[in-house]
Amino acid sequence: MHNLKLFITGHKGFETPLLHELRAILKPTDAVLRKVYGGVEVDATISAVYLVCLHSRLANRVFCELAQAVAASESQLYEAVYQVEWEKHLQPRNSIAVSATVSRSKLDHGHFVALKTKDAIVDRMRNVCGSRPSVEKKQPDIRIHVHLHQNRASISLDLSGESLHRRGYRTRHAGAPLKEHLAAALLSQAGWNHERSKHLRLLDPMCGSGTFVIEAAMIAANIAPGLKREYFGFDQWLQHDADLWQQHLQQARRQVQKDSEVVIYASDYDINALETARDNAERAGVAQIIEFSQQQIAELELPPSTTETLVICNPPYGRRLQSEAGLDQLYRDLGDAVRRLEPARLAIISANPDLLHHLKLKRLSRKDVRNGPLDCLFAQFETVAEAADRARISSEDANIDETALPLRNRLEKNARHLQRWARRNDVSCYRLYDADLPEFSFALDRYQSEIAPEQAWFHLQEYQAPATVDADLAARRIDLAARVVCELFGISSEQLFCKTRSRQRGSEQYRKQAHRGEYFQVREGAASLLINLSDYLDSGLFLDHRITRQRVYQAARGKDLLNLFCYTGTVGVQAGLGGACSVMNVDLSQTYLEWARQNHRLNGLDDEERYRFLRADIVELLKKPARYPLKTNYDLIFFDPPSFSNSSKMQQTLDIQRDHTVMIRQAMSLLAADGLLLFSTNRRGFRLDEEISREFDARDISRATIPEDFKRNPKIHRCWEIRHAHA
Repeated sequence: MHNLKLFITGHKGFETPLLHELRAILKPTDAVLRKVYGGVEVDATISAVYLVCLHSRLANRVFCELAQAVAASESQLYEAVYQVEWEKHLQPRNSIAVSATVSRSKLDHGHFVALKTKDAIVDRMRNVCGSRPSVEKKQPDIRIHVHLHQNRASISLDLSGESLHRRGYRTRHAGAPLKEHLAAALLSQAGWNHERSKHLRLLDPMCGSGTFVIEAAMIAANIAPGLKREYFGFDQWLQHDADLWQQHLQQARRQVQKDSEVVIYASDYDINALETARDNAERAGVAQIIEFSQQQIAELELPPSTTETLVICNPPYGRRLQSEAGLDQLYRDLGDAVRRLEPARLAIISANPDLLHHLKLKRLSRKDVRNGPLDCLFAQFETVAEAADRARISSEDANIDETALPLRNRLEKNARHLQRWARRNDVSCYRLYDADLPEFSFALDRYQSEIAPEQAWFHLQEYQAPATVDADLAARRIDLAARVVCELFGISSEQLFCKTRSRQRGSEQYRKQAHRGEYFQVREGAASLLINLSDYLDSGLFLDHRITRQRVYQAARGKDLLNLFCYTGTVGVQAGLGGACSVMNVDLSQTYLEWARQNHRLNGLDDEERYRFLRADIVELLKKPARYPLKTNYDLIFFDPPSFSNSSKMQQTLDIQRDHTVMIRQAMSLLAADGLLLFSTNRRGFRLDEEISREFDARDISRATIPEDFKRNPKIHRCWEIRHAHA
């Protein structure tokens, strides 16, 4: 048969592993493969269809394209579908189902496109063959799919029939299981394959319905995932070669290794889930490879072994941090269990990345994964941390471009000085570099884990290059800088988070960069704080205000604090730990207020009578404070507004140079007679209005609040202590 144009889809984000798997399944001489967005294009014969449907663990659909055409209107779509010679693919007695996906097209409703496609097929079959096929949605003889993108239609047969993740063994499930092809993709990502299964033990301590362990056992026993399926989309296709299909089936059955000596462990606290998993394993033909046991994570045990153990699991989730009682303890118990199994690695898919720090393990890698409606993180950890002072790679061995040597030398010099300073002053999070060299315009911060002090993360924030600098050149320099940072500090790319910092206007300063929801726990003075290095431009902890926060801590005992533009509540936390009677944290962002709550709870400041959180437009609040639950005589006010904001949630724009005089006066009306207002701004070129200096006792403390690690950039912020003039 002539070559077919196939499109193989898999789980989003796993196109590269799918490509590698298909290369292993299909002979390179018989198929041409191209990775594209959403899957892999394959030019091959019908044999490739059978091999993919039978052997691919990562694919979920096999589309065979019949035609492409412009379809910017209803009539164009109808005509394009009608022109396909459907009589060569199906018979009038067959049942059909039609689906459609649409994007960026004039015909923008998938159900309508599917309906018009069905009409064209039915009309052609009636006109050519004298009768029409029926419609059957559940298990039709023939499935047709139309993908309409930018007014161009791709008309295909779905030869998989239904998603290939339906292996046929899972008739029961416990909870919300992973789809089989996603479980197989994660196992592959974790390094589990047929060869390595001979040298690794595998354990799922929260096995649920058994998807991970069953997929792992099928890989170890070389059982083709399609062997148990009873329905494919090509069964009634007129071009189906039944003899060739049977040959592939027989070959797949001969390749099964039923005498596999691999032992896979599955445990769960729920006896009903274990029963379900056993039944599923029996149907998959791998029950003899898996040992099931009922165990709590905190008491988890396996037989002693010197073989490395791969622990893989999908824990229960809470939609918000600590929203399910005991979930943080579950992660702690899991980390302890993995350490008891040393040597061991943990691979975990989590809808609560903010809880991963409770594992107290060294992270090796991370990957964003979509599991149904949830944004998750698939992370891998190891039990044995690498040596703290890992040998540095020399510039010659690193093969670094000579243009990067000045950067490497500067980073090395800064690091030597700042590491000594940080140890002496008990500082664990600090800035290493801030555009010291004009050609490498970025800031680099180092954050040390409080949970696992041997682990650190690096945050590289690129300053947007001016229009006079070639964009490609700027991008190459940042790529080079990232490589230098990884090599110099002996870290993996997973420990380096890169951002581009441009001038932020209005709501842009709060816009998400990603959606991982991954929080790390760090320490500053007496406070434990949560940072997020992936989702926002800033980490949640402004390092240049370290000294300012320390001043609040020292001044807070017995005081009432009003924390305006509180951000993630770090100033409120320091005040609470310093003995403040009460703290009122105010911000317009619900996201940051929730983050501030978590920071307070993390430090035991969970008395919401004393530590309060108010969502409000602070410009309006200062104008009409009587409308809000505020005191009229705060002992301390911390006031650190953005330089500019035109958020749609605000009733008017904020320009701190223009508005600070009025806002400081308004804030001072809430300050006790002997109170202190700390005013700070990062606005470049900011000048404090002389009227403020005349009306109040305003003392510039900017120089005294610039930490050692920011002395190369002393204009990072300006800061004043402001008191009533008579105090």
